[in-house]
Amino acid sequence: MSVKRIELLQGTLDLMILQTLRWGPQHGHGIGQAIRASSQDAIQVEHGSLYPALHRLERRGWLAAEWKISEANRRARYYRLTPRGRKRLLEEQSKWRALVRVVAQTTKTIRG
Repeated sequence: MSVKRIELLQGTLDLMILQTLRWGPQHGHGIGQAIRASSQDAIQVEHGSLYPALHRLERRGWLAAEWKISEANRRARYYRLTPRGRKRLLEEQSKWRALVRVVAQTTKTIRG
């Protein structure tokens, strides 16, 4: 079966990263895999997008990171939500729900 890839709206990747980390710390590759799995392979985040996003979120104080040994016995940077990141996640979830409502309403109106 062919899976149609979905292009992400700006800011959506940040939300998905924050959402993934709400369950606990994870390394970058694991975050990408979790997003892919939760989207049933519809969203595959490339490393060239994922790692700059992780670094940006860390600079903003929404994530903290530390080096640990991964399941594959390799050194990996593990990211976790900070209290500011948890607050931002709640804000972004609220914005996303509002956007979905507006798009659904607009779509309904267009269909007649």
